[in-house]
Amino acid sequence: MKIPFRAAVSAVALGALAVSAAAFAAKDAAPTAADADRFVAAAEKELFDLSIPTAQVAWVNATYITDDTDALNTLFGAKNTEASVRLAKEAARYDKVAGFSFDTRRKLDILRQGIVLPAPATEGAATELNALSTRMSSTYGKGRGTLAGKEINGSDIEEKMGTVRNPDQLKEMWASWHDNVGKPMKADYARMVEIANQGAKELGYKDLGAMWRSNYDMSPDEFARLTDKLWLQVKPLYDQLHCYTRTKLNEKYGDGVQPRTGPIRADLLGNMWAQEWGNIYDVVAPAGAGDLGYDTTDLLKAKGYDALKMVKGGENFFSSLGFAPLPDSFWQHSQFTKPADREVICHASAWDVDNKDDLRIKMCIKVNGDDFTTIHHELGHNYYQRAYNKQPYLYLNGANDGFHEAIGDAIALSITPDYLVRIGLLDPAKVPPADKDIGLLLRQAMDKVAFLPFGLLVDKWRWGVFDGSIAPQDYNKAWTALRLQYQGITPPVERGADAFDPGAKYHVPASTPYTRYFLARILQFQFYKAACDQAGWKGPLHRCSFYGNKEVGANLNKMLEMGMSKPWPDALQAFTGSREMDGTAMIAYFKPLMTWLEQQNKGKTCGW
Repeated sequence: MKIPFRAAVSAVALGALAVSAAAFAAKDAAPTAADADRFVAAAEKELFDLSIPTAQVAWVNATYITDDTDALNTLFGAKNTEASVRLAKEAARYDKVAGFSFDTRRKLDILRQGIVLPAPATEGAATELNALSTRMSSTYGKGRGTLAGKEINGSDIEEKMGTVRNPDQLKEMWASWHDNVGKPMKADYARMVEIANQGAKELGYKDLGAMWRSNYDMSPDEFARLTDKLWLQVKPLYDQLHCYTRTKLNEKYGDGVQPRTGPIRADLLGNMWAQEWGNIYDVVAPAGAGDLGYDTTDLLKAKGYDALKMVKGGENFFSSLGFAPLPDSFWQHSQFTKPADREVICHASAWDVDNKDDLRIKMCIKVNGDDFTTIHHELGHNYYQRAYNKQPYLYLNGANDGFHEAIGDAIALSITPDYLVRIGLLDPAKVPPADKDIGLLLRQAMDKVAFLPFGLLVDKWRWGVFDGSIAPQDYNKAWTALRLQYQGITPPVERGADAFDPGAKYHVPASTPYTRYFLARILQFQFYKAACDQAGWKGPLHRCSFYGNKEVGANLNKMLEMGMSKPWPDALQAFTGSREMDGTAMIAYFKPLMTWLEQQNKGKTCGW
């Protein structure tokens, strides 16, 4: 659930001080294609020049949260927001001009559509918008919950939600985090929506949600229909997983904690947001097949891995595909562990500070299997960033934001027993035999499949907030209703009218569009299957690892180096041969599990 910083910069603020760029087409003269060409060239230069200090300030703020760094981040954010809106409005002036080149047309669209939080032209609006955004992000970064009455920080409470099995303590952690972190920012969020919505309307969009959905080489309505289509493809698999998991939780906790029918209590699923359930695999593991014979966390600890060695291990995967090593600056500048002396945002992210090779990750790594997977994911962002660093500034991004997330996820799918053997973590004698495949697939599904509805509903909620169909007084009611509708979960405690549970999820106060993660769950299996096909893999898909295959690396790089220079179907076709996102590769990967789940759920009352 991570975001590369280069995308985040374009999210809050894509622009720079572009007065000189705007001057290429006087307001009282009919713009021409030649004017547009000059405008785009000048805008790109100024965007590039300001993006570096903006990234540097944002990095300091994320890794050293103080009132001063908050103020600096707000200042740079406000300048960028004002400029990005100015550029977007200027780009819109050329919308009806004929004779554009493909690149000029595409770059004008990117300028107009690439702002996540547009401020209106009202004096002071950009400053207020960025102050709100910075304050909410810092509130999240400094957030605390409680466990057994004692204060616990965000990084630690996430870990404890995955390991604690006492339902009262789980309820305490869930409620304290949502109340302490989400509730205080409700008014700020409503005000932020009001300002950004007005900015979107000034740019010619119905609302901010329509503006977000315009960034996928199709209309906002077409994109919404695409996400619904993808969900319906994979929903039957989720429904079966939900039914099976609920039964196992009922067996462990009893009817008084988790009834055998209806929704699942959210805090019992091993994750603060019930978005991924892999941490409770021990609860749901099938007898016999469920014991995989190894645990990645145990393997890492037994081999003496620390945070640095885990990152080196991730780099090694990409090196095996033929990618060049990470630059020295990566190891000098990245944050791998949580500093003891200051507040930081622990939420994992990948950064490209200079649009070239100042690549970094920001994490608070713990030695466990989840963080080992996350490292592979984050490095996927960094290698993507470096692959397209020769593109013009406005193309320095993924083909769409789902691509950026899916690259690292596809790599992480290759963390199979065979891969663990090849890097010396797993004893060859302990590779799970074929009769353990259901266990392997169930462990993957508890994260990959369980996430799907959450990945969809976060932005469905925001789209409703942005278009006004969800009013501020109904924020939490609508959030809870969508969680029930799509995930089949319910809060462990009654939620009051003043609750703001969406704010307890990082991406909401940070205004990071979330549909990218839903798309990434679909795309990663398309990428993974394509890589396995290219590697000549003949066995069960879920056992494939393309570690060490330089042909796959070369083919992958051809897609990565395109950046955002072509519509995403072109990039998809370059690596997979298909121009459509669809869930068939994911369904194929989990087909043996689907058959098994249906057998396990016979006679059960599924659904909620």
